[in-house]
Amino acid sequence: MLRLTLAQMRRSLGRLTAAAIAIAIGTAFVAATLLTGGVIKRTSYDSVTASFAKADLVVDGDVTGLIDEIRDVPGVAAVDPVLVSGTEISKGAARSWQLVLPVASDPSLSSLTVTEGRAPEASDEIALPASVAKRLDVEVGGTVEVAWTTWPENAEPEYHTTDANVTGLTSDPGGAWTGFGGATLATRDSMLEWTNLDPETVGSEGALISAPKNTAAVHAAVAAMLEKATADRESAVPVTVKTRDEAAEAQIEETGDGNNFVVAAILGFAAVALIVAALVISNTFQVIVAQRARTLALLRCVGALRGQLRRSVLLEAAILGLGASALGVLLGTGVAQGALSVLRRMQDDMPLPAYVTLTPSVLLVPVLVGVLVTVLAALVPARAATQVSPVAALRPIDAPDVASRAGKLRLGFALTLAVGGAGVLAMALLGSVGKPDEAIVWLGLGILGGAVSFVGVLVGAVFWVPLMVALVGRLLGKAGPAARLAAANTVRNPRRTAATSTALLIGVTLVALMSTGAASARASLAAELDAHYNVDVEVTSASGGVEPLPADVARTVAAVPGIESAVDVPTAEVSMGDAWLTARALTPEVEAVLRDDRIAAAARDDRIVGATDVTEPDAPVTHIDEFTGQPVDGGTPSTLEPVMVDTGRPGYAYLTPATFDTIVGEVPTTTVWARIASDADAVAVVEAVRNSLADESVVIESPISLRAQYEQLIDTLLAIVVGLLAVAVVIALVGVANTLSLSVIERRRESATLRAIGLTKRRLRLTLATEGMLIAGVGAVLGVILGVLYGWAGSAIAFGAMGDSRLAVPWGDVGVIIAVALGAGLLASVLPARSAVRTSPVAALAVD
Repeated sequence: MLRLTLAQMRRSLGRLTAAAIAIAIGTAFVAATLLTGGVIKRTSYDSVTASFAKADLVVDGDVTGLIDEIRDVPGVAAVDPVLVSGTEISKGAARSWQLVLPVASDPSLSSLTVTEGRAPEASDEIALPASVAKRLDVEVGGTVEVAWTTWPENAEPEYHTTDANVTGLTSDPGGAWTGFGGATLATRDSMLEWTNLDPETVGSEGALISAPKNTAAVHAAVAAMLEKATADRESAVPVTVKTRDEAAEAQIEETGDGNNFVVAAILGFAAVALIVAALVISNTFQVIVAQRARTLALLRCVGALRGQLRRSVLLEAAILGLGASALGVLLGTGVAQGALSVLRRMQDDMPLPAYVTLTPSVLLVPVLVGVLVTVLAALVPARAATQVSPVAALRPIDAPDVASRAGKLRLGFALTLAVGGAGVLAMALLGSVGKPDEAIVWLGLGILGGAVSFVGVLVGAVFWVPLMVALVGRLLGKAGPAARLAAANTVRNPRRTAATSTALLIGVTLVALMSTGAASARASLAAELDAHYNVDVEVTSASGGVEPLPADVARTVAAVPGIESAVDVPTAEVSMGDAWLTARALTPEVEAVLRDDRIAAAARDDRIVGATDVTEPDAPVTHIDEFTGQPVDGGTPSTLEPVMVDTGRPGYAYLTPATFDTIVGEVPTTTVWARIASDADAVAVVEAVRNSLADESVVIESPISLRAQYEQLIDTLLAIVVGLLAVAVVIALVGVANTLSLSVIERRRESATLRAIGLTKRRLRLTLATEGMLIAGVGAVLGVILGVLYGWAGSAIAFGAMGDSRLAVPWGDVGVIIAVALGAGLLASVLPARSAVRTSPVAALAVD
């Protein structure tokens, strides 16, 4: 049987090639998804921990006075406290407010690199970001002026300046400080002096540890030391030690309201990839084995045993699955690496890895999926072909009749799967809303329910697809005799019609599902990014509110090309019990700039809206001095209802203009917000804003580059997924053409008879074209409907836990899918129609 199996494979290279392509695409889809998911995860983690550089361990909490003790722990190579603050740097009339970081004690603890010159070594030296040096028109070896303000107790603020020599230019390879236009390097003593930080509080923001050897043991030792050292502290905030990836997971979960939406999205796409591969491979290989039913029956007639035939088919499936799956892994790896290379060239400031990471799971999972699914796909039709007698197997197989026992069992099984799977999907949808903390569980349950219900739809397709085709055919029948004849032909063999339409249904459903999921993911993630990065550009006074902004700052920013609008934002410090908040007035102009519409929707005159959970909700809201905390004259304290809206920025609150005027009164402008046009290059626009305000003493912050990185990563993943699925649809369309060709061959006598009684060649071509478009169109429309529904359900479950999930319909993609399906159905009829009309009626009728 081995020789027979290999001989059959050689004789069926054409059909096996089509199956191999389907298997390779399915496994490539799994491999590319796993690889891209790994890139997404690694890049996301590196992005949120870029400020930690290459630190092996991150201490979160107040370690004031404990830095030397940490350094003494065996295995610790270096430790630096987290120090970040800012000051103003100028040369002539040009000035720039800059974040200043101390020179790290170890290169692995520095988030900045010096690309030209050297790092500062003396107290009067400084290294500037290249863009800042260009703005200030200074080169390495030049001099700039550093200015800072101190606030002595019970005295007026004091203004200080000093000259600093520029020793080098810095870059920010991880994008840690792009929101501030980069960061400046100085020695630790100079950094503490220039930024007015208290040396006694060094370590209050945590620390970074380099421990490249035996990191796990060092992790445990540092944790034990800190637990012992901080046991007697009165502070309720614990001091924790995490690896860099653990710190990234914590930050992402904080952004996603307790859920790691990056991991959830990757797992969701990987699970869908497995289902896609299974469906594509199963559908293709079942057609091949079904076409061999007669060959298998003949082999049984000449003495082959059922078990031998079954083993032969399974061996063939295993060989084909193994070879095609290995090819698919190579293809998927190439696609993922190619996409990563293109993205690296397009996004120079994004911390992307140079190569995809090949892990055992990436190599083995796709191959195992390909082999297993191919063998399972061959098992069912092989068993069916060997369970009937050889004589019966030589006869055509009719579609199951609902009235028959087998038909009733099939229909019952299909309904059970479809209804049961839909119920599980609905349960997951409700669960994701009721218990969002268990997002991964609900996502897995939703994928299982969706897959089961879709299998039920496919099992019952032989019943309902021909009915849908017949219904549409009757509507088309009014167009003329050719359309009526085409409609009649499509329902003469319901099994063949169902198989053809189902092949297209699978591909279209998956493409529509992923397109809908992509559109909904973009909308949902855009809403989530809007919530946490709700202002594109924020300009504040470099004096920390002591001095107001110049009156023309908003006009200057608004004049920058790419800026949609820029507004003055009334801002003041307020207290609510023991909570100090920065309050903003939600004027109509401010609402127009804000990207998060939840804030304006929640605002009322009797409310204070913000992300801080206040401990004294009944305390009056009072205007206070931001330095002394004492009430400021001119306003009337008011009791307001605190409303929580997670904006990702605790400590900020929003009031209606009337309430702001009552509590605060008139205040000088210290803040300007700007919104960037959707079609503008956001990063370039922010740099243009910095250049336009180079002569002003202002702080410019923008999270737009980080937001752009997330959006670019999401779009890349979805583009790869949808691209691979589009190839699956092409294979399904080839199946439509093959089935239509087979149908024409089987109906040669019928076509000859019609020609003999007066049907013209033109009408015969039109009949076959209508038949192809009818089958393809019905499959495409049904696939789009199912895909949109599944895509909505999946998006609601995956992103509902993060907040308000946004459902969208990709109308452009839907139109393209249907147009391609109809066009493919038309093209698929060309060659069969040409064969039918070129054969004379006499020759066709003479065929035995």
